[in-house]
Amino acid sequence: MFSQKVAQQSLRRLAVQQPLTMQWSMMRASPAAVALGQSMQKRPVTSSPNTEDPAQILVKQRLNRPVSPHLTIYRPQIGWIGSSLHRITGVALSGTLYLWATAYLASPALGWHLESASMVAAMGALPVAAKVLIKATMALPFTYHSMNGLRHLMWDLGRGLSNPTIIKSGWTVVGLSVTSALALAFL
Repeated sequence: MFSQKVAQQSLRRLAVQQPLTMQWSMMRASPAAVALGQSMQKRPVTSSPNTEDPAQILVKQRLNRPVSPHLTIYRPQIGWIGSSLHRITGVALSGTLYLWATAYLASPALGWHLESASMVAAMGALPVAAKVLIKATMALPFTYHSMNGLRHLMWDLGRGLSNPTIIKSGWTVVGLSVTSALALAFL
């Protein structure tokens, strides 16, 4: 049992070593020394005369690396601006919904009046310009996110993925969302 274990260990050690090293170790060491792990490969220590701080060496090496392109070097395009705005409006709309729902649920405990009748009365007391501004501010992210969401659904179907079509559909989404937001604001 012990002899099998020693033989397995020696075979594992020999398998891990590189072929040239294995030949040299077989020439210099006995099988018992290899099996017991007493024939270890030794490498001479080399040192460099460089006494510079390793962190400074790394900083110098990083300066020689190529710089990858960043958004600041590209001309803004409707494709990536539209996609970014789609994500931003989605976060803004969902965040507003969660805040409003939380406030609505907590309003009875806090003594706030957020029911429909009080909201209609508060909106009715505002001047016309303030009503239009508030409604446009709420409608523009909603209409843009809705229209651009349809555009993204078309892309998911594999349609409209050529550059001219992306540019046309991007500006169409902007125009339709502004027009529909203004129509909703003046209702």
